[in-house]
Amino acid sequence: MGIVAIALASTGALALSGCAGGNAGPAVSDSAIITVNGNEPQNSLIPTNTTETGGGKIVTSIFAGLVSYTATGAIENEVAKSIESDDATTWTVTLEDGWTFTNDEPVTASSFVDAWNYGALYENAQSTSYFFDDIVGYSDVQNTKDDPTGAVDENGDVLQVPDPLTPSMSGLTVVDDTTFTVELASAEADWPLRLGYSGFSPLPAVAFEDMTAFGENPIGNGPYMLAAEGAWEHDVQIALVTNPSYDGVRKPVNGGVSIVFYGTQEGAYAAVQGGDLDVLDQVPDSAFETYVSDFPDTNVNQPAAIFQAFNMPYYLEHWSGAEGELRRAAISMSINRQEITDVIFQGTRTPATDFTSPVIDGYSDQLAGAEVLEFNEKEAKAKWAEADAISPYTGTFDLAYNADGGHAAWVDAVVNSIKNTLEIDAVGKPYPTFALALDDRSNAALTGATRAGWQADYPSLYNFLAPLYQTGAGSNYELYTSPEFDGLLKEGAAAENVEDATAKYQEAQEVLLKDLPTIPLWYSNATGVWSENVDNVEFGWDSVPLYHNITKG
Repeated sequence: MGIVAIALASTGALALSGCAGGNAGPAVSDSAIITVNGNEPQNSLIPTNTTETGGGKIVTSIFAGLVSYTATGAIENEVAKSIESDDATTWTVTLEDGWTFTNDEPVTASSFVDAWNYGALYENAQSTSYFFDDIVGYSDVQNTKDDPTGAVDENGDVLQVPDPLTPSMSGLTVVDDTTFTVELASAEADWPLRLGYSGFSPLPAVAFEDMTAFGENPIGNGPYMLAAEGAWEHDVQIALVTNPSYDGVRKPVNGGVSIVFYGTQEGAYAAVQGGDLDVLDQVPDSAFETYVSDFPDTNVNQPAAIFQAFNMPYYLEHWSGAEGELRRAAISMSINRQEITDVIFQGTRTPATDFTSPVIDGYSDQLAGAEVLEFNEKEAKAKWAEADAISPYTGTFDLAYNADGGHAAWVDAVVNSIKNTLEIDAVGKPYPTFALALDDRSNAALTGATRAGWQADYPSLYNFLAPLYQTGAGSNYELYTSPEFDGLLKEGAAAENVEDATAKYQEAQEVLLKDLPTIPLWYSNATGVWSENVDNVEFGWDSVPLYHNITKG
């Protein structure tokens, strides 16, 4: 009860300070378009089906949810006027008047409730559906997979076209145009904290008429909107301009943002040097020794909520059961993380000791079992040999990664460390783009390990754990399942206070240290550079620049 009051008081105070502070800055050309780097989104731009960084940057720019996050990860109200609860179980959400989508449709309570129901419904196959699993009625809309609605006959003809909003979660109730209630399955004192994630965005009624078409040309209510029909040039860029009707806490001081999709980070870096790109939010490893001297007054190197790892799919031979547990531990202990972060990353990474990030409250470097993340050549060989006694390993160990993300150097270093320690063949397996790499992950088509970094959606330990390792979660591509882990995660989410929740999340991580569904590598800093054409560049807690604050003369 006390925690709820504290959380809400903080939210209110932040909302007031955000509104009062405004975005006053130096006199600049508010029509100037900022150019930044990005990746081709994996899917169309539907908020409830966007879980990767490339699409996330865009969706967050064109939609405004109930709350948003400051540079430090604190929440401040956007569309929400208040989010209140007496028991942390039933929440009343009241919206500010006057919000509209860019097609002039008003943003109402139904805009949120309909969007969340769409995201949760099994038939809609949305990748963020598990974000709604704490709302009463979620299990009912997920169980519709056993319902004949939308089934096809022996000729492949649709018997019945499912309504994208039916059935709906019973825990969501529209009270009036500016009020709705949310009933959770159990108390969650920090529930409002997650609402700044783009999956909780509202949708206009027109979206449900043709969601496929909408995803190509989304209509939002955020600080930016698509510049025109066809502004998304696939595999090239997406052009956004300021939304004139937006009056929230992220009001832009520029004319728009063009997010350019570069094939390599090296190419993007060269573009900033040449004045063709304004801001780069990830310095390639090839420039770690020079980026400070190349951009002495326009660079950043600060902690961020980014975790780097790689996964081994459970569907591959040798990587499940007792044998798989031994091999995962052996692989982990065969990697010299300290040497790689020192040599390859030049102080821009820190070896991992858990599955979250040091910038998140509740982080710990004292978890039981964390010694499996330490380089131990002798123990690694012993465990590999023990696994071989169960079933001999043959073939090549490959580690998949996207070549457009600047990962080649560290992947080579990791596979060489594995190769030299375990005396097996190990190689990197590059994919041209992030989207293609994700496709093989989501389609269970990997031949070996895969890069599996995580950039937090909202600042919470839970967000580093549930989306990736909870049974059936949208980003649990490698099909890990553990009733013990799931139970501890649920207990943490339902804890009455933050301290109890943190303890359960740490216990859950100790289960992960035993099972190793992912091999933690290191935490990433936000390392970026920008040209002298722009000012007021600030990187957020999640390493993404605050586009709306950037000015261009």
